Amino acid sequence: MTSALPRPSAIVIGAGPAGLMAAEQIAAAGFAVTVYDGMPSPARKFLMAGRGGLNLTHSEDFSRFVQRYGEASTRLSVILDAFPPETLRRWSAELGEETFVGSSGRVFPRSFKASPLLRAWLRRLEASGVTIRPRHRFEGFTEKGAPIVRDQAGEIVAHDAQVCVLALGGASWPRLGSDGAWVDMLRARGLDVASLAPSNCGFDVAWTKVFSSRFAGAPLKPVALSFEGETVRGEATITADGLEGGAVYALSARLREAIAAQGPCVIHADLRPDVGADVLAARLSRPRAGQSASTFLRKAAGLQPVAVALLRDVSRVLPDNADALAQLIKAAPVRLLSPRPIARAISSAGGVRWSELDDGLMLKRMPGVFVCGEMIDWEAPTGGYLLQGCFATGVVAGQAAATRLAALAG
Repeated sequence: MTSALPRPSAIVIGAGPAGLMAAEQIAAAGFAVTVYDGMPSPARKFLMAGRGGLNLTHSEDFSRFVQRYGEASTRLSVILDAFPPETLRRWSAELGEETFVGSSGRVFPRSFKASPLLRAWLRRLEASGVTIRPRHRFEGFTEKGAPIVRDQAGEIVAHDAQVCVLALGGASWPRLGSDGAWVDMLRARGLDVASLAPSNCGFDVAWTKVFSSRFAGAPLKPVALSFEGETVRGEATITADGLEGGAVYALSARLREAIAAQGPCVIHADLRPDVGADVLAARLSRPRAGQSASTFLRKAAGLQPVAVALLRDVSRVLPDNADALAQLIKAAPVRLLSPRPIARAISSAGGVRWSELDDGLMLKRMPGVFVCGEMIDWEAPTGGYLLQGCFATGVVAGQAAATRLAALAG
């Protein structure tokens, strides 16, 4: 009598949202799966992202939603369609975390935090048979293409998994686990990997010492930033050596590429986006009545002290002409020198190029090895698009891995 062959198994390397979602899909198909992660506990960056309110996804029209992914939108549209924002919201509700839509269209769990959702998710994963092994570091592949994983003691972990899902993240916030070390490992296997670059990042500005020392940490709110015909309204924050914030992040991809191509570039800040230039000019034409320039700009133009100081910093001498002064307020030029380092960015661009992947996110050169999350060459602005992309790619990679396991099981 012939004994039954053991069921095929899988490993997932990386316990962030993409990796855990891939593991969930594999386990749901009835296969054993072990998740390895280099950190002491899973999903550390996910928890960090949720400290100020976990922005899971966005509620805007799906066709517009997909376009937020820029050059990768064509490939990602099919993946996002397989796990769209509505499905992510239902998934969260199934874990006991109902969601709501904020005033900006962003979607948050009712608790507004990441930790309750993660705890419920980990409980469900454990109940489904998923094993999570923290403090296990991925170190590349053997000559035959088997993944090398070492435990805390430095011993190589032996396994006979038939599929491997890589969910190692990008290179932002490396202290939380994603350091980008995998780039050279995959390149050594002959894979085409676009260099990682900062995304949703701040930029260096050569402020004067007087301005930076007084206003570092001060918000510019509201503000509209413009670059090469694109305008983003939101908020920005002055830092000691630059500018960051939501409006900056939304333009960061274009700004990064422009600086890489031609050096420092100039963005224009509309410091009164709710007031037209003609209205401002009329107000600024009034007599100053002995008021200082700062007081006059505060009262006549409604500018905060940080905005007045910024005008002085970028123009050195304020125009006397009301029309010219109004135009400066509506389009203050800020010269950006370079993006902030990738370790300080919210996310990273670059990664495994789409040409290396099949429709199930398996590496064509390495059958049985799948990738998901920020490891793939895509980027998106903040607002829920980042997490949605990670969850969706995790779903597709996990389902494709499960399909491969099912074929191996006969």
